[in-house]
Amino acid sequence: MDIATILRATNHRAYPLPTGPWVMTQTWHELLFAHYPISPAILRPLIPSILEIDTYEGVAWVGIVPFHMSNVRPRGIPAVHGLSAFPELNVRTYVKHGEQSGVFFFSLDAGNPIAVAIARSVFHLPYFNAQMNSKRVGEAIHYASHRTHRGAPHADYEATYQPVAPIAYATSGSLEHWFTERYSLYTVVQAKRLYRGEIHHIQWPLQKAELEIKQDTMARSHDITLPDTAPLLHYSERQDVLIWPLQHIL
Repeated sequence: MDIATILRATNHRAYPLPTGPWVMTQTWHELLFAHYPISPAILRPLIPSILEIDTYEGVAWVGIVPFHMSNVRPRGIPAVHGLSAFPELNVRTYVKHGEQSGVFFFSLDAGNPIAVAIARSVFHLPYFNAQMNSKRVGEAIHYASHRTHRGAPHADYEATYQPVAPIAYATSGSLEHWFTERYSLYTVVQAKRLYRGEIHHIQWPLQKAELEIKQDTMARSHDITLPDTAPLLHYSERQDVLIWPLQHIL
């Protein structure tokens, strides 16, 4: 990870880098964005009222995002075998607070119980334990996840995906750019305490992708019924990420 190069690349951001030092690194591998259009009215009861639902031309979107991580470590501490690399699968949508847009996670399933416990307590994010596997065969990623978290709704995902086009970079104002170039996440504790987390990375190198789904109940576990339409698919081979501390903003 070339941290100096990452920090110099800022022209693709809509707002400046966070102040203060970053505190953690992560590297995201073999990541798929699968996005589904949905009415904002469907999502409104599921998102804290303190947040505004962000839309593109009046349409909200839900993303199912499988990938696996490595180099998950606090600043100044080396990666630890068995702790710093694991699969993760996110269900997300897009929100705003004031003028700053960001990501809102319905769930983040992960194949590492220690990481799940830390993320739930330190970052106040809805992480869940899951049995997960990500295997590459040629260009194809075979991905499977079964949520095992006690007391959580059942959720399963089994699919194969792969890139089918050269790398391209989304242009500002495009839907692909709106999906991917987001550098804040929002989370709400006890329905009233709002936190924002900041990240930074280079602009997403995206490839068009194809996806074969065998099972997907991730959105359904949050009472979200996805439309019976093909999702918009974008693949990225690798993204090195810097993470700043969570901030209590309201």
